[in-house]
Amino acid sequence: MLLRTIIFACFVSLSISTSAQSRPRKVVYVIADGIPADVMERLDLPNFKKIISAGSYSRMHVGGDRGSYNESPTISAVGYNSLLTGTWVNKHNVPDNAIKAPNYNYQHIFRLFKNQYPDKKTAIFSSWTDNRTKLLGEGLAETGNFKPDFVADGYELDTIRFKHDKNSAYMHLIDEEVVKQAATTIHDKAPDLSWVYLEYTDDMGHRYGDSPEFYTAIQMLDQQIGQIWNAINYRKQKFKEDWLIVITTDHGRDEKTGRGHGGQSDRQRSTWMVSNYKDLNAYAQYFDIGVVDIMPSIAQYLRINLTKDVAQEIDGTSFIGPVSIAALKTNYIQGHLDISWKALEKTGKVKIWLTTSNEFKVGKKDVYQLLAEVDVTQQHYVADLKNYPSKFYKVVVEGANNTLNSWINVK
Repeated sequence: MLLRTIIFACFVSLSISTSAQSRPRKVVYVIADGIPADVMERLDLPNFKKIISAGSYSRMHVGGDRGSYNESPTISAVGYNSLLTGTWVNKHNVPDNAIKAPNYNYQHIFRLFKNQYPDKKTAIFSSWTDNRTKLLGEGLAETGNFKPDFVADGYELDTIRFKHDKNSAYMHLIDEEVVKQAATTIHDKAPDLSWVYLEYTDDMGHRYGDSPEFYTAIQMLDQQIGQIWNAINYRKQKFKEDWLIVITTDHGRDEKTGRGHGGQSDRQRSTWMVSNYKDLNAYAQYFDIGVVDIMPSIAQYLRINLTKDVAQEIDGTSFIGPVSIAALKTNYIQGHLDISWKALEKTGKVKIWLTTSNEFKVGKKDVYQLLAEVDVTQQHYVADLKNYPSKFYKVVVEGANNTLNSWINVK
């Protein structure tokens, strides 16, 4: 009898574990344009608070590493593409809103997801068609002819239904339609990976700066987020799906008026993330997370297996799941590279790789040389470059659970 009870208990435990593993995972991320972190933290936003109570709130930054090779303008499309690709502007090559020549060799999260799961569905809900046609590169050979399964955008081109007015009230109406389409599609169709983009807050920021009008726009945004959150909760309860929502912004605003952005001041760089994911890892808890960290986090949640050459180029680090290393620093000193990192695990090894080429940028593969394999807790390595003369280096430090990378330009 005892043996039979033990066997039954093990069977039930296995069934529960298997059921949890088999629950469909879905992701929706929202970019609400142009809201600095200090404003988000000051306003009463009940729907945001509901999500935060179920998950987490974090300060975040955009703009790359200030004063470095990857410093990125704090401009809208730059921020969108840094999220999409997990890279800064030196790689994805979108320095402004013109989006003239994105480097699609740094693949966006939608393409990586669809390549691994071709039968799963993607969606974009947006007021700006360039998000789909240029950043996602819909139907282009360079993006593998990627095409989202659900699309709701281009409303800004409909000047009859959304008559343009001097105060940009039409933009709020467009955002309302975008949210309606997003919430309805999530409720009825449940795409596996969705992007929602909302613009009105940025319009009010540019027009009025730090003002009651700007704050009212953000409170309207809160109501819109509530619609999306309700649709997600319906899916979770009715269909036993696991959903991740990540809400962020693309840039802050200038300190003086709140109207401008694009520079590297603290407030223009300071953004935020709201998510229903509660158990942020040690990296997110103790380090300065950035917009590039969202892409690898979504990949981790959706169980996207990144190839080694792709993982070596991603500038972000996942805030979901185990992470081995963070805060990579590299300095060139008299023919040597001084390489340091922070260990987030007490055991294990890191591999230190070096290449003098940048073939990945043009769609080819770089050949890396293994310089050393050392204990992760060593947190430091000095590489002699006498056998690798060059004016340019790429360093990759590979831990058990993640990799970090850096570029070095020798003057």
